[in-house]
Amino acid sequence: PQIGITRRAVVVDVSKTKLGRDNNHGLLTMVNPEILECEGHHILCEGCQRSPDDTGNVARAEEIVVQFLDRDGHEKIIRASGFEAVAIQHELDHLEGRLFIDYLSPLKQQRIRKKMTKAARRERV
Repeated sequence: PQIGITRRAVVVDVSKTKLGRDNNHGLLTMVNPEILECEGHHILCEGCQRSPDDTGNVARAEEIVVQFLDRDGHEKIIRASGFEAVAIQHELDHLEGRLFIDYLSPLKQQRIRKKMTKAARRERV
């Protein structure tokens, strides 16, 4: 933003995961991604590398249509479903400053945030 270029980017690849290996687009590098359509919903147990020991049930769209620029600047539109759709939604949440824990109950959020704060303090020491 300081130089007049605002880009938001995520990289998603579920092709080597158990849940995503049969239904995926491979390595996706998405610049300025935007979800155009959502269909269905399901609740899955979700986690994050930021807090690997914590998980929680999160409602996500089952299928999404995403528009983005690829790493060469070409516009792409894809339809993703299943685990890949969940992974894309999860990563796009990070671009908005949201974590999966933001979808959990206040009590569970508090417990996880407390653990994350303790872990961050230990890393600084």
